[in-house]
Amino acid sequence: MLSDLMNMACLDICNRMQPITLSEMKDVRLMNRIDTKYLAPASLLPKLLLLFEHDFRIQYVAGLTVSNYSTQYFDTRDLEMYTLHHNCKRPRQKVRVRTYLDSGITFLEIKKKNNKGRTDKVRIQLPEETIECKKLSPYVHDFLTRHTPYTENELLPHLNSTFERITLVNNNKSERITIDVNLHFHNCQNGNDALLPELMIIELKQDGKVPSKVKDYLTECHIPPEGISKYCLGTILTNPEVKNNRFKEKIRYIYKLTNQVS
Repeated sequence: MLSDLMNMACLDICNRMQPITLSEMKDVRLMNRIDTKYLAPASLLPKLLLLFEHDFRIQYVAGLTVSNYSTQYFDTRDLEMYTLHHNCKRPRQKVRVRTYLDSGITFLEIKKKNNKGRTDKVRIQLPEETIECKKLSPYVHDFLTRHTPYTENELLPHLNSTFERITLVNNNKSERITIDVNLHFHNCQNGNDALLPELMIIELKQDGKVPSKVKDYLTECHIPPEGISKYCLGTILTNPEVKNNRFKEKIRYIYKLTNQVS
């Protein structure tokens, strides 16, 4: 569950909000979608939830409003996918295995960003939870080669991330927001770990045709748009040898938000 600092206050607000089920979430398609990320101190979460309380419904999974996630990121030995992202090259992609820990459901997912900045995702369900830092199975060979230039033998498990997520949908079902807290990264290649319990990553997915109350509330809390890939963030924090020039300013910003020393 959430950390002791905000546990009771946040859960009390979450439990007061109107629920939305996973089956109902399938109706929230957001075809003309705009994605925006934000970084903020996790200590602002209770204030944000209070602002969202009456305009948003909260997703329940297995009877819980806070869901536990585990994501295993794969890359080539020389971190080709990370390097493409760092160098702002498109098209680019990520290959990851995501496990919804509360339900035990696991998917192999491929996220692609094209030259126009659009992100598309394809995925297949895997028969079991993936063990942390385990290589991909030959079972996924056809799927990988159909959607990427890689095979399972070319990809290594590089980074595992775990976090807790709250998912909200506005009453009009025109925007969805995810709030990720308690981030923990583990580097599969060197064994290094990094924890960011004071950071909150917010992602807004909205229909471009309508105004956004989320943006109004975030502005009220002095939270500007600012994002970074969790894969890139975790790689930088756990691998001191990786190229990170482009991300240095964002890392300093995160340290400032979380009162850490860079």
